[in-house]
Order: sequence, then structure tokens, then C-alpha cells
Amino acid sequence: MGTAIYNASNVLRYKPNAQQAAEARFIRALTMFDMLDLYGVVPMREGESFDDFRIAPEVLQPQAAIDYMVKELNEILSSLPANGPKAAYVANRNAAKTLLMKIYLNKGAFLNRQAPAFAADDMNKVIALAKEIITSGAYTVSAKGKYFDNFAPDNDEKSTENIYTLFNKNGERGGNVDRTWNTIAHYNMNPGGWNGWCTLSDYYDKFAAADERRGIYYEYAADTTSNRKKEFGRQNVGFFAGQQYNWSTNKPLMARNPSSAPLSFTREVTIRTSGATLETAGIRPMKYAFDYGVTGQRNNDWVVFRYSDVLLMQAEAILRGGTGAAGEALALVNSIRTNRGVTNLTALTLDNLLDERARELYWEGWRRQDLIRFGKFLLAWQEKAADPDPKTLLYPIPSQQIAVNPNLKQNPGY
Repeated sequence: MGTAIYNASNVLRYKPNAQQAAEARFIRALTMFDMLDLYGVVPMREGESFDDFRIAPEVLQPQAAIDYMVKELNEILSSLPANGPKAAYVANRNAAKTLLMKIYLNKGAFLNRQAPAFAADDMNKVIALAKEIITSGAYTVSAKGKYFDNFAPDNDEKSTENIYTLFNKNGERGGNVDRTWNTIAHYNMNPGGWNGWCTLSDYYDKFAAADERRGIYYEYAADTTSNRKKEFGRQNVGFFAGQQYNWSTNKPLMARNPSSAPLSFTREVTIRTSGATLETAGIRPMKYAFDYGVTGQRNNDWVVFRYSDVLLMQAEAILRGGTGAAGEALALVNSIRTNRGVTNLTALTLDNLLDERARELYWEGWRRQDLIRFGKFLLAWQEKAADPDPKTLLYPIPSQQIAVNPNLKQNPGY
């Protein structure tokens, strides 16, 4: 992250045009946001320290970092293009507005992670920015059956929701999106993976059976398997649970060791798994449909900001004291749920809004931040005891960074 901040700042030294400078400043602000979220401070090189490495970088504390990002983003808005989903990989005006929403919504947590406060003025800014993005007319919630368009190999063409993405195209830029498959797939799946990550059954159970986000057969052009060509129609996105099938023969897959055991992913999982359940423990999440159409790097653009998140943030800001009625917040959430194939909520609370964010935004990088903002991160959950030490609300600052910057101090408890 520090390298990205430095490189973005370096672009500004070489007389970029107004849009290039605005794009660099957006990327710098986005990276600062991530660093503040994880570590609680942001080292910055500017002025003399940028030209003379003997001068240690300044370290921005939370309020200073927030003020810096807000000022930067407001200054560059008019110089950024008004791109929609088809060019979401270019830093754009609505991406900057979405980032501003994230800053205002998380401001209270960044300033006090154990007891966040949410100022009405900040919540009203979140709401105002959301309305600007909505009225731009550039985005709509994906139609029923089209949720996974946002993550497909051709999501730059199909998505109606993506606001900012990281560009990937075979032969031009990789991004290793195929790793999202490799890390969850069993060795005998197509393609074979590393039999790694899984999710918790408590999380899986937050989804109704009819919720397309939980998993469907998703038809897309880059699926060259018999699952599509012979119309097997086996689930290929979402959460893989239970018996898995060969997409060339439509026969049940078997485990590797022993090969006589069915490859059936179970709800039961432990932090450390071994023995007979080593290959099958845990439900596997897959959001980015695998791009079989190329050899090499995959074409799915990596999603950073999405329209449904904007609507959910607006609803949250209303619940946290911003201007708007509870019915308005509920309607925003239900506008998403309707298109995901599930029944409307009858009331909206912070608790069921957090659950809706879990269902809508899994594998998009917001869960830890959400749990901290909602005051849930230190609590116990499946396979995790309650954490009595609030130090885990921040990551430890790497010792090598402290060694070269005397202005950096280790976070408490580490």
C-alpha cells in the first residue's frame, strides 16, 4: 500500500493532464483509505521528504488522514470522467463519491474503533452522495438471475452495477483472479485447485434457499465445459455444498484420498482439519465465474465498488441518524432483495442490515470493516471465541517499517 501511495504521488511530479492527475490522486486516496482501515495510520511522503529519503515520512493520524482524503476527493471530482459500468476500471466521478461515502460512514470507527460514534452531518453526507450516484442514472441493480454478471469474465460489458474495478485482460494485465477459484477448488474439480479456503455454515445459513447469491448454475459464454454445452446445468458459482460433479461427464466426483470417498463438501469445519475430512470439510465460496475461454490470466475485472453497496450504505446512514424515514431505508434494501429472488424484509434494523451486507457483498473485502463498524468484530462466532483484547481491531505495523521510520509507533498490544 505504501508503494502505491508513493507511486501515485510520483505521477504528479511529471506534469500530468488534469484527468491523469485526478486519477492518480483518487488511487492515492483509495490506498490511504485501505491503510487507515487496517493499520490506523497513514505514512506519507510529501514536499522535502519526497525528494530526500533521509527525511522520514510524516505519519497521518486518523483525523488528519480523513481530512486529507476528503479534501483530495472533493478537489478532483470535476476532473474525473463520468464513466459507468462499461469503463468502471477507469477512476471516475462516482467511484470518488463512493469512496467519500465509505470515509464518512467509517469515520466514527476510524476515530474510535471500540465505540464508534456516527455524527448526523456525516450520515447526511453519505445520503447526499448516494442520491447523486443514483440520479446519475448510470447504474441499476442487476436483474433477477444476473447477479453474477458483475463478476463474470466479461463483467466490463455485462455489469449494470460496477462502479470501480481493477482491469484484467489476458495478455495485458493479469490480477490473478483465477486464484479465487484455485484457493477453494478440490484437486479433482475442473480446473483442479488447492483445496483451501471454505466458509462457515452459520454464514451459509444466512441465505434463503431461493437466494441466487447462495449459488446457481450461471450460463456465460466463457464456460466451455459440458456443463454448458451439454446442458448439465450444475451449480458453478456461489457456495459449493454437498456432492460435487464432473462437468465433463455429469458423474459424481470422488475425493483423492481415499478415492472411494465421495467429494461432498460438508457443513462441519474446524480451524484445523485432518484425517478423513481433510478434503471435504467446509462449504466453498466462489463469486468469480471461471474463465475457461482463455489460457493464462483471466478476464474478470476485480470489483472494488458496486452500486448495491451504495444503496446499502445509504440505508445504513438513515438508520444511524441521517435524514430519511425508516421506510425509505427498508425500500432501498428490498430493491436489492427483490432482484436476488428473496422475499422482502418487513422491518430494517442494524442487525438485519449487517446480515444483508453479508449476503450481498461476500468476497468483496468489506466484512471485517463492517463488523468493526457494527461493533461485532470482538464477539464470539462459529469457531472463534470472544476476543477480550481490542488490539485486533488494528493490524500490527510491520517491524521493518518501524525500523526505517522513527515517526511510526507500534499499535497498542503488539
